[in-house]
Amino acid sequence: MIAYVTVGADDIARAKRFYSAFLPALGYDLDEGPAGLSYALPVKSGQSPVLPDFYVKPPFDGRPASAGNGSMVAFEARTQKQVRGLHAAALSAGGSDEGQPGFRASYGPQFYVGYLLDPQGNKIALFSSDPNEPGRDG
Repeated sequence: MIAYVTVGADDIARAKRFYSAFLPALGYDLDEGPAGLSYALPVKSGQSPVLPDFYVKPPFDGRPASAGNGSMVAFEARTQKQVRGLHAAALSAGGSDEGQPGFRASYGPQFYVGYLLDPQGNKIALFSSDPNEPGRDG
């Protein structure tokens, strides 16, 4: 199981605007501190953490943050409509389009996805694969 994912950011305020445009709608709470942003799914008292957490932090080595070529973080939305809305919100919050929401021929008939780059250039996917919604061939 993946416990957490961290992406680097040089401008934490810009990153906060971007990630806060969609992560709260997916259930993530934000804890902001001097070390950066920590997004986690809420946990009721006595329950185990719901993983993974998602962190946005300046690199520990003090060098500029850079996006990993070929790396991507995907967040699951509930519906295709939510994918479209969150994709638009993230663009309005400083992201760049890396692929408009829609079906992709190389994925299953229910896999609906939109791609973004955060302000630092990290690739983010927002997807839904709800079998109760119309599929690519439907």
